[in-house]
Amino acid sequence: MLSLIVANLTSPIVLFFALGLAAALARSDLAVPEAVAKALALYLMMAIGFKGGASVAGHGVDARLIGAVIAGALLSFSIPWIAFQILSRTTRLPKIDAAAVAAHYGSISIVTFVAASESVRLSGLVAEGYLVAVAAVMEAPAILTALWLAQGARKAAGRDPESDEPPGALMREILLNGSIVLLAGAFVIGWITGDRGLEIVSPFLVAPFQGVLCLFLLDMGLVAGRGLRSGWRELRGPVLAFGLYMPLVGASLAALVSLPLGLSAGGTALLITLAASASYIAVPAAMRLALPEARPAIYLTLSLGVTFPFNLTLGIPLYIALAEALP
Repeated sequence: MLSLIVANLTSPIVLFFALGLAAALARSDLAVPEAVAKALALYLMMAIGFKGGASVAGHGVDARLIGAVIAGALLSFSIPWIAFQILSRTTRLPKIDAAAVAAHYGSISIVTFVAASESVRLSGLVAEGYLVAVAAVMEAPAILTALWLAQGARKAAGRDPESDEPPGALMREILLNGSIVLLAGAFVIGWITGDRGLEIVSPFLVAPFQGVLCLFLLDMGLVAGRGLRSGWRELRGPVLAFGLYMPLVGASLAALVSLPLGLSAGGTALLITLAASASYIAVPAAMRLALPEARPAIYLTLSLGVTFPFNLTLGIPLYIALAEALP
């Protein structure tokens, strides 16, 4: 376990994230141009989706794949509700803010998934490629639960339901989110073309992947550091603690759900990581529509400034060790 943590903390992706975080907290003028950051994110979505689809083409659709997809959907449905109940009982957050925060923890962070995939590979484990499909599926159920939580929060706040964003517009915003479209589209293309297609695009999607991921994590460190500088005053003790222990709650649920699925240790570690991660791309866009009065300084700072660094440094080694310890 300790060796896993040390190996993870000294990996290039974590060290580049730490460099970005430290630079932002020190108010350095280091910056990654927005257009470059967006291109890096597009590259990662494309590479992960394509490789996952090619892996499924080689593996084929079977009961394990279907079971993992269903398990991921159930986790994504249930975790926001659990998070909302915990926040309501342990913090003084307004219901609107609690609903917004809970929605983030039901969805997933694809960047955390990518980092965990690399850690699994470096640990000598092999994961099922179709976990990429599970990651894509876990976005939508969390949004549906978020809509339900938002409705309750609105009623609690005495807000006129007629003034809310139509659910159809919100779902369209989520399902057409650029990262989701590219991830799912690349997955389908990889599935259709299989190993032959992967061999063709390998010089672009496989060889440069590690370097691109390091540069992307440098930018994420900068973003997280700026978020902490501007939003830390909004975080009280119990809210801050939630950002640290809620990933462990999600991880525990995923560990239980994974038992009958027959996943490899690497695949189980990735499923646990998905359940332990918190969205900072798709769900914030949804919350801007569904709950515009919710404070981004709370939900974004928690998911990106607290939970993401926790998962990147300590969480992922813990999830790998947990997956290896499961029967």
